[in-house]
Parts: sequence; C-alpha cells; structure tokens
Amino acid sequence: MDGTDGPHLDSAEALDRSLSAAQARSDQIEQQLATDPSNFRMLTGDRPTGRLHLGHYLGTLVNRVRLQDLGLETMVLVADYQVITDRDETGRLADVVLELLTDYLAVGIDPARSTIFAHSAVPALNQLMLPFLSLVTDAELRRNPTVKAEFEASGGRPMSGLLLTYPVHQAADILFCKANLVPVGKDQLPHLEMSRVIARRFNERYGGGRQVFGAPEALLSPVVNLLGTDGVHKMSKSKHNTIDLAMTEDETARALKRAVTDSDRNITYDPQDRPAVANLLSMAALCSGADPRDLAAQIGDGGGGALKALVTEAVNERLRPVRARRAELAADPGYLLGVLREGNAKANEIADATLSEVREAMEMVY
Repeated sequence: MDGTDGPHLDSAEALDRSLSAAQARSDQIEQQLATDPSNFRMLTGDRPTGRLHLGHYLGTLVNRVRLQDLGLETMVLVADYQVITDRDETGRLADVVLELLTDYLAVGIDPARSTIFAHSAVPALNQLMLPFLSLVTDAELRRNPTVKAEFEASGGRPMSGLLLTYPVHQAADILFCKANLVPVGKDQLPHLEMSRVIARRFNERYGGGRQVFGAPEALLSPVVNLLGTDGVHKMSKSKHNTIDLAMTEDETARALKRAVTDSDRNITYDPQDRPAVANLLSMAALCSGADPRDLAAQIGDGGGGALKALVTEAVNERLRPVRARRAELAADPGYLLGVLREGNAKANEIADATLSEVREAMEMVY
C-alpha cells in the first residue's frame, strides 16, 4: 500500500488491529463450540521437560478439559522431539513422559475422547517437515518469535538446525491431523501464522486447485498471569518457584510458606504496588472462585502468615481430587503406557493418510 491509499499504520496500531481481529474471530468460534463443536479438531500439547504445575493447570489444562468436555475432537501432543531443540540430551525422558501423561489424565483429559500421542512415535508426521521446509525461507524462520527468543536466551550459543526449523515442526504437528483449532495466548499468534502460511503455500504449489490443508485458527485462551512463589518470575521449573500437581499437601504448604510477601501486615489486592501479595491472592482466587479483593478484606491485618495459610488451603482444596486420581494412575504404569500406545496408533493412522495425500499432490506416488 502506498501513500495514496490512505494513512500507514504504525507497528503498534497494526498489532492492536490484528489482535482485535483475532479476538473477534475467537469469540465467534466460542459461540460455534457452544452449539456445534463437531466442525473442529483441536491440537494442543506440551514439551515433556518436567512435572506440570499449578501455572499449567490454571493456565491451559483446565481450558483443554473444558473444550474436550464440549465434545471437541482433541489431539494432545507429547512433544518429546522438541525437548532437544534447545538442549544437548533428553535426560530421563521416558520417566518425564509418564509423569506428563499421569498429570494429563489426573486433571481430566480422557483418552476415550482425546488422542494423546508422542512426536517420536509418529514417523509420517515428522516426514511432513521435508516438503514443508521447502515452502519457507531462512529469513522467515529467523524472524519467528520463538526462534528469536530461544536464541537470545541461549547467550549466543550456536543455534541447532532443529531449533531453527522449530516453527515448521510445529506446523507439521498441526497440519498432519488437519487440526483447525489451536488454543493459544495472544503472544503465540505469530507462531500459528507460520502454519497458516505453510498450508496456503502447499495448496498453491501442489494443490492443483484443491485445498489439501485448511488454515488453522486460533482460540485465544483466557490469560492467567500467575507468578511463582518468588513473586517475581512466571511459575517455572527452572526458577524453582512452582507448586507441582504431584506435590503432597504438606509439600505445598512448605513451598507456600517460603513464598515472598512484603512487610505490610494489612493485606490488600494491589498488583501494581504489591505484586507478590497480589499474586498470592490471585492464586487463591483462581483456585477457589472468589474475588481477590474479597479475600484480602477477609484477611485484613492478619499479615503474610494468614495470607499464606489461606492460599495453601485454597490450592490444596482445588488440587485434592487431582492428586488422588494422580496417585491411582501413578501406581499403574502399564495402563499409562497402554493409553499412549493407543494414542500413538490412532495418530499414526491419521498421519499416514495425510502423508499419502501429500505425496499424491506432489506426484510422488510410484
């Protein structure tokens, strides 16, 4: 667009418009899901890098279960290959995968309604990376927000080829099963755009006038800005500030006893000036369904000790049934492995069919 077509949008204004449009479309999708979820297949998942924690639970897992329970066809990816995008070894990966699977089932992901599968067990999914890589440029990959962020966090360490091509692997995750819905936060919209670009370019180059891949859409997830027990950083295993789903109630109490507050005994909800206290109040509110301001008023001048006691009770109450179910599941690793094998088998059927369609479109069936 040149100057005669109207005013240029600066980057901030353009971003705001893009986010507004994405939110409007996401709201429309929510309305459709409430009446007829049968038109959607959702892809979601996690890297198996450690136990899931309260931040995962409140931020994504509860929403995944909600969508599953609406009747949405759900694909849940255990992204084990992505563990080596930014590290030299996988560690005790099999154990971590089972921990992740245990957490999934404990929070309510139902293998009868959701397909849980692992990257490394679905060869045809990964083979899609070859034609997909031919559709993007080196510059486009290096501009991807995830690639840039991971590279900056590495302190200048040489980037692996897998990290550089991570956005394409992510596109293969979504497109192999022709998922048309991906729950994301607003900051993840650029990541999904790469999948949309690859789908469009494949259709243009090889589709011969037909649509092999649809463009996946974003379902914007509710934002849960939950900090860890340090009151500073986002809840993260690497920061040692988490409340793990696998913790006992006593372990939870000890972790929260070490949580940061401040010196003012009068408890108020003030995210701007008292972020650590506000975070604990938010944690209790999210777990109990109460308003954080009402909780603050309830504590009054009881100080940090009363605040931590209230948060501990709210968290333990919310996670009690999850932990009970988790203990049952952890005692039966054979069942867990069976769930994963069944999910892998279903994912392989889908991936093989998609790869066959891709090879036919590319005239590579001999």
